[in-house]
Amino acid sequence: MEIKKGLEDVYVKETEITYIDGELGRLYYRGYSIYDLAEFSNFEETSYLILYGKLPNIFEYENFVRSLKESRSISNGLREFLKSVKKDANPMDVLRTAVSIMGLEENTHVYSISDQSIVNLISKFPTIVAYYIRLKRDLEPVEPDPELSHASNFLYMVNGSKPSEEESKAMDVAMILHMDHEMNASTFASLVVASTLSDLYSSIIAGISALKGPLHGGANYEALKMFREIGDVDNVEKYILTKLSNKQRIMGFGHRVYKTYDPRARILKTYAKLLAEKKGGEIKKLYDIAEKVEEIGIKYLGSRGIYPNVDFYSSIVFYSLGFEPEFFPTVFASARVTGWIAHILEYVKDNKIIRPKAYYKGEVGRKYIPLDSR
Repeated sequence: MEIKKGLEDVYVKETEITYIDGELGRLYYRGYSIYDLAEFSNFEETSYLILYGKLPNIFEYENFVRSLKESRSISNGLREFLKSVKKDANPMDVLRTAVSIMGLEENTHVYSISDQSIVNLISKFPTIVAYYIRLKRDLEPVEPDPELSHASNFLYMVNGSKPSEEESKAMDVAMILHMDHEMNASTFASLVVASTLSDLYSSIIAGISALKGPLHGGANYEALKMFREIGDVDNVEKYILTKLSNKQRIMGFGHRVYKTYDPRARILKTYAKLLAEKKGGEIKKLYDIAEKVEEIGIKYLGSRGIYPNVDFYSSIVFYSLGFEPEFFPTVFASARVTGWIAHILEYVKDNKIIRPKAYYKGEVGRKYIPLDSR
């Protein structure tokens, strides 16, 4: 009996959503190169592509954009909940509970996926995150602006001012790059719940819970902590060698699928550099450290197929756009929710409850001893 720890290389379904070529470092959404989508598309169009399998025509695109804009506001019940949350709560716990409240408000008892529930989840995630960020900062929440795109509005609600074109594009690209990545831990968690024919909100809550882990959605937070811990470019090589000699991980390096440079990291590096040069100060210093970590890390790890992954430069992009590190996973979730929904829609078309086996290696036939005789 071969035990596949972590279900590595175990296929659970066929998919037409995302294809990863780990050897060549290529990523495709519905057959379209991630490089083309990052350069020419936007969050709204790519979301439609991921969900429905094709690029929308102008009518479909405008209807989808309008639906997202009209659904951004959150209920009074959600507002009151967010105001009641302690300021030191884990933001992913807050997001998870907020989605539970959304499910209660929609009164979903059994399996059902409506177009409105899909739009609600995608459009409201940023509003929930931004609302809690503002409250945590002792600032008044900012209401959504229907004139702004999805990515621009997210930044506007977080920072209270309309973002520059460069900031909007960086946010848009970052959200596209985080939208889906085949059968990762959070997507699989969502499918496990969906396969029982539970409701969509419950399935998404499972995804959020899995993404909260530092080995998944929290890895970019750990990467930024590493850059700060290093402190200066001159400290990089010694820091890396010490980590490697102690058999410790270099955060933001390595991926189970990619055996070369993660294409998402390549794209995000461009935007991290752009934002660092524009903002200067701490952001520029962190970028310079990251670039040196990349150089030294590849020098010692590249021969083993270990290169920067998406978390490496996304940490600097998110931080430069105004997000505190503890909120990085919620930004990730605000993009990945589209992928979770798409995989759920695909799986339940030919549904079978996910029920793997565990190989028993314990004793059998043990004699029960009454409590007073033990």
